[in-house]
Amino acid sequence: MARDPTVSPPPNVLAPGLYLVATPIGNLRDITLRALDILGGADIVLCEDTRVGGKLMAAHGLKVKLERYDEHAAERARPKILGRLAGGEKVALISDAGTPLISDPGYRLVRAAVAQGSSVFPVPGASALLAGLTVAGLPTDRFLFVGFPPPKSVGRRALFAELAPIRATLIFYEGGSRLKDSLIDMADVFGAREAAVARELTKLHETVIRGPLPVLAADHRCDSPKGEIVILVAPGIDRAATADEVDAALVEALARGPTATAASEVAKALGLSRRDLYARALALRGE
Repeated sequence: MARDPTVSPPPNVLAPGLYLVATPIGNLRDITLRALDILGGADIVLCEDTRVGGKLMAAHGLKVKLERYDEHAAERARPKILGRLAGGEKVALISDAGTPLISDPGYRLVRAAVAQGSSVFPVPGASALLAGLTVAGLPTDRFLFVGFPPPKSVGRRALFAELAPIRATLIFYEGGSRLKDSLIDMADVFGAREAAVARELTKLHETVIRGPLPVLAADHRCDSPKGEIVILVAPGIDRAATADEVDAALVEALARGPTATAASEVAKALGLSRRDLYARALALRGE
């Protein structure tokens, strides 16, 4: 019987080259059969932390040679890896979780491998940013992955101000200890845009909190939670808001706080005059 050409060949006939293998972001079963074939058939597997990589290999019964490749070891390790590739070996690169190169080391290795003529193969799978995007309830037709925002408020606010005009869903990674402060800065810069905080995706304590940024910033569940976190922020409005939309946004903001604060939130979110919105908010409150 002829072999189905749509089925990948077994691992013992892997072509030489660099394989970028996505690994689970939490649930260890979120790994593809092709990924397991490639990890099992590679001459060496590069990983950020050999302890983390070792647990994944052990969970799937794989016995492979692991070598550290993180931002500290990359410069020293890269020439040897390129030599392996030039010699016709099969090298797999994984991150601690998710798709390699996404907020993880590897870009320079891929660039150098391509430059020397080595083959580079994507092995797609789990990705925290895509998992968060699919469950956030925000527009998915256009999005921008930003990665981790700066650790200091001044730097964060400057970045957010630069991103504010972009008409796309914004996706950030953040640590639990800085989540609250980042949400406060986002609310100040982006206003009352809809947003979502996705934590521990695919894990036992997976949580997705949705709502306007000021509401999320005040939510006690965002006070230094543990685990990996993805923040998603809706795009700004790229057209003039109607009077009904302005009133609806003001009514929602007024339900959460004083008139001046509500006017400021909606002004930032819709790009309108704070003075005009303050007057309209007073009218809506019958003042």
